[in-house]
Formats: sequence, structure tokens, C-alpha cells
Amino acid sequence: MRSRLPDATFTGLGGLAMERAGQHRVVHAEDVAHMGLTEVIRHAPYIYSQYRRLVRSIRRQRPDVAILIDFPDVNFRLAKHLRRAGVPVLWFVSPQLWAWKRRRLRWVQQRVDRMLVIFPFEAPFYRARGVAAEFVGHPLAQLPPPQISREEFAARSMSKGSAAPDRSLHMQRPWVALLPGSRWKEVTANLPTMLRAAALLGPGYDFLIPIASTLDQDRFSNLVFQQLLPRMEWPTSSITLVPDARAAMYFARASVVASGTATVQALTIGNPFIVVYRVSKLSFALLKRLVRYPPEIPAEPDEAGNLPVGMVNLVAGKRIVPELLNDRFTAENVAAALRPLLEDTPERARMLTDLNEGRARLSGEDPIGRVCTVVEELLASRQGMKAT
Repeated sequence: MRSRLPDATFTGLGGLAMERAGQHRVVHAEDVAHMGLTEVIRHAPYIYSQYRRLVRSIRRQRPDVAILIDFPDVNFRLAKHLRRAGVPVLWFVSPQLWAWKRRRLRWVQQRVDRMLVIFPFEAPFYRARGVAAEFVGHPLAQLPPPQISREEFAARSMSKGSAAPDRSLHMQRPWVALLPGSRWKEVTANLPTMLRAAALLGPGYDFLIPIASTLDQDRFSNLVFQQLLPRMEWPTSSITLVPDARAAMYFARASVVASGTATVQALTIGNPFIVVYRVSKLSFALLKRLVRYPPEIPAEPDEAGNLPVGMVNLVAGKRIVPELLNDRFTAENVAAALRPLLEDTPERARMLTDLNEGRARLSGEDPIGRVCTVVEELLASRQGMKAT
């Protein structure tokens, strides 16, 4: 936007990257990004005070256009104040109203001028319900492959001293990536089973575990090498902790991925993988009751009656990768699902084809460029209204 509108000013809620790009941050994202019920309750007074500060800035500055990105719990409320102030609202990256909490759809209809979505089935869902929506493509689908060789990746990973003691990545052995999640609660729920499955695969593989930027590296390393591995009979394979999930999946023969954005990364990289996730039995039972997909999303339940949750399967309109959730997420099931993907099997070939087709479905000409164009259209429309 700054390259198109060099005289524009940007304010609002954002992180350090937004600030570096030129945003005046009324509220710092890191100050209000608390996860977990008790954390949110403890910080609720401060979080609310920051929200009110943001609302006051909207009333005071009367921006010419507002760009809301995901973050529905805050942005739905901001959209109400923006609408009252007569500010056009563009929402980029839709909340998942098509899966649950569909009652919030009326807020989109009332408060949002343009909805720009990154998954192809979202646009017909919104348009059928009276919302001006457009599929612009997924930004991850536009990224080039990692610009690094397998040897350079191995050397950089080892130089950080993150591999298990006395073991190193073997250039001739296949690599398997394990992505347990970006929150500590996800890691502790998913990683132990992932490691037990890795041990079952035997000594013929080495394992890469990307550490999300939201996690403490030392704490993560201690969990893997001091707490989890000593409790199991680990084969003579290496485990290397790496910072780059995309590169890890690019060089891996196959991956085990916790449900979330990382599944879209795996799809766009074209890496064969399986989806796993574990929540409490109560949460899982509630989700099974709450999640219902509209006709725009063809989604068939599995033999246990579970609807697909992996975005890769929703984008494809069919189950192209296995999903092992809760009770089905066992070390034995993970190892059994991975083995055909690690060899040159018909299962692997079929998944590679399906992933390539899924990536094509996510592609747009220039997602961010299209968002910028719509912002300019809203600005021009607002200027025209002021002139009349």
C-alpha cells in the first residue's frame, strides 16, 4: 500500500513488522496477545482498556478506509464502530463462519463492505448470503520454493547445535518433518505421540522438528532431549530442531502436521503429509456437535462420523490426506499412515497429484496486489461521496 499511496498514513493495531512497514501503532499486538482462559481473564482489564483506546482513535481520526485482518473476536466489534463512523470496511482473511458460529454472519452483512477471502469455497458461501466477497488467492501459494540446497539446509541446522548429541543429519537417509503446533499446549499434546511414532519407523530416517517463533527454543529443546526421549527406546536416528517449517517440509520425504496453518504450508509446498490433533474429550465432543459445513463445502464424514478439519481436505473437496484426531491419533496409526508415503507407492503418487491440484485451487494472480486495488476502489468511492 505504501508503494501505491506514498502520502497515506497507517494507524491501528499491529505487530513489530507492521511498525517497520510504517504503521503508527495505537495498540501493540504483543501487549494484547494472551492465550488460554486464565491468561485472558487475568489480563482482561488491560486488554479492554487497549481496545477502548483503539476505538477512541477511530472516532478521533476518522480514517478513510479500514482493513481488518482475521482476528474475529476483536474485529467484529471494531467493524461496528467503524460502520457508525462511516468508514468503509474491508476484511481480508475470513473468520471461519462457514464451519461454526454462523450466527455472526449477520455482522458481516451489516458491517463489512468487502470481504476478500483466501480459500476458494468461501466466496460462493458469502455471495449466496448477500456479502460482496471475492477470492483473491492464498498468499502462501505465491511463495517460491526455499532458495537453499539440501546440503546448505543441513549445514545451517547443524551449526545451531540443535541436533541430538552424537547424532547428525544423514544426507542419504530420508528426512521426516514433525510439526506439533505453534502453541505450547499443542506441543505438549501432540509431540509425545509424534516421537513415539517416529521411534516405530525405525533407524532408517532422520527427523526435523520446526520450532514456531511463538515458542521458547530452550524450553522446547529441553522438552525433546531431556524429558521425552529419555523415556523411550529411541533408534539411532537424529532429531534436529530447525526454525524454518517451509524448508523442513520442502526437504522432508513426508511430514506429520498438527491441524492449522501448517497444513496449508504443506499443501503449497507439495509435501505428502498426515494431519493429527488432540484436544480434550469434552472439546472434541463439542466440536463434533458444533461444526457443520454449508453446501458450498462438500465434506464427507469418516467411518467414525468425523467431518474433515484439515484445510487441505476442505480445499480439495475430498479427503486427500489422512486425518488422525484424538482417539485415532496413536503412534501406531501415525506410523502406519506414514509408511506408504515414504516409499514410491501408488498412495504417495496419488497424494502428490492431489496436492498439486489443491495448490492450483489456492492460486491467485496477486493476492496482496488485489487487496491493495480494492482498498484504492473504496478510497475512490469515499472521495466521490464526499464530493457530492
